[in-house]
Amino acid sequence: MLYNNGTEMPHWLAKRASLTPERIALICEGEEWTFRRLEEEAGRMARRLAGWGLKKGDRVVLLMGNGLHMVTLIHAVTRLGAVVVPLNTRLAPEEIAWQVEDVGARMWVVDEDHEPKAAATWRSFGTTAYTWEELTRFPEKEMELPSRLSLKDLHTIMYTSGTTGRPKGVMLTWGNHWWSAIASVLNLGLDPRDRWLASVPLFHMSGLSILMRSLIYGMTAVIHPAFDPAAANRSIRGEGVSIVSVVGTMLSRMLEDLGEKFYPDHFRCMLLGGGPAPKSLLERCKEKGVPVFQTYGMTETASQIVTLAPEDSLRKLGSAGKPLFPSELRIVKEGVDLPPGEAGEIVVRGPNVTGGYWKRPDATMEAIREGWLYTGDLGYLDEEGFLYVLDRRTDLIISGGENVYPAEVEAVLTAHPAVEEAGVTGRSHEVWGQVPIGFVRLKAGESITEEELLHYCGERLARYKVPIRIYFVSHLPKNASNKLLRRELLQLIPKEGKGGRDW
Repeated sequence: MLYNNGTEMPHWLAKRASLTPERIALICEGEEWTFRRLEEEAGRMARRLAGWGLKKGDRVVLLMGNGLHMVTLIHAVTRLGAVVVPLNTRLAPEEIAWQVEDVGARMWVVDEDHEPKAAATWRSFGTTAYTWEELTRFPEKEMELPSRLSLKDLHTIMYTSGTTGRPKGVMLTWGNHWWSAIASVLNLGLDPRDRWLASVPLFHMSGLSILMRSLIYGMTAVIHPAFDPAAANRSIRGEGVSIVSVVGTMLSRMLEDLGEKFYPDHFRCMLLGGGPAPKSLLERCKEKGVPVFQTYGMTETASQIVTLAPEDSLRKLGSAGKPLFPSELRIVKEGVDLPPGEAGEIVVRGPNVTGGYWKRPDATMEAIREGWLYTGDLGYLDEEGFLYVLDRRTDLIISGGENVYPAEVEAVLTAHPAVEEAGVTGRSHEVWGQVPIGFVRLKAGESITEEELLHYCGERLARYKVPIRIYFVSHLPKNASNKLLRRELLQLIPKEGKGGRDW
């Protein structure tokens, strides 16, 4: 008789607590929890939630910042087989209300910082919201918590930001998270002393994946309430952090704070995601001996699906790497696979890829065909099979029939010594269809004119790639993970701002 079809295993938290009970699981704001302590805290909360009536399959929304309470709730909710739905804390009340209603939440939990925002929305429908303090007063149900899980069961629903229309709820199973973690460790390796810094939001795939890997690897997760470059560098230099997940702007700020210092020998991985990185940034890291591993991934792939291997980090500077074991990748255009060097849509498949979107069969059928996820991102493979990501298809600028990749123009702008960061997007044009527009934030104490920057770009880019205007701004729009929101750049143009070069 077949008792296990290969999809069942002991519950991760319970198993980890039995294997390495005294190993440090979490470091957060001066507190250290062992895996035994984490299992005890999550178990107590799970019994409180069970006493309230939470059961397998129920969706629980979390509107909370990084901290021990959020970590505990993620493990408590999923310990019961319920589904955790972490919401972006930067959302407006109307956006929160829509996602809570769309997912059919049984309950949602808010922390003190976000209670006012939640209060503005929860009266619009029947779902009850609770604070952490209210949950701690729930009576515990006397019960044995589930000791096993199925990799087929739903673990997370995480809403994508979306470029148009309403966001979509990405459904991720325990199996998706499992294979994401296994694929990563097969590439990066595992040191028993590893500590992974989570200064990215836990409601984001990058942050949540660190918690999953902590359980599976038996690794310490160092949780920061928010990203602060000085705090991140202190954790590397003084708390033994060996791996950090960042996007380009975070890395740039960390290097600036690092100054003339260097990272200690135990620091082995700066995992860089969030889109193509400027070559100038990668070269700065090379000069400083910072071990940067570019990655490519998304919510739909439960974090990274392509990552540079350690031995290729310098040889293939600028590449996101090769598909992780056991994932696959193709570059296609109009359904045809393209040869090396030709740009097309990035298409991936593997056991870490979502099975679809919550209550969106139309979107699921459009994105997933014969097991392949059509990402909407543009890239190409070199002769050795290394992926180079160009841009989001929705961010692509087509000017006079020529493709302009914003990331390429941004890389040139940020290479200028006066520029701290840059964003590029397209604007409609009567003659060319679209033209690129640049937005830059200068480094403190630096100054440069628009014409000087345009001349700088003109020496390094084809004419059709040079921005028709460059605006100097105090900030660039970003999401909670510090990724640039190109679709919001045009809102930064001053209403009286006209003129510029005439194409």
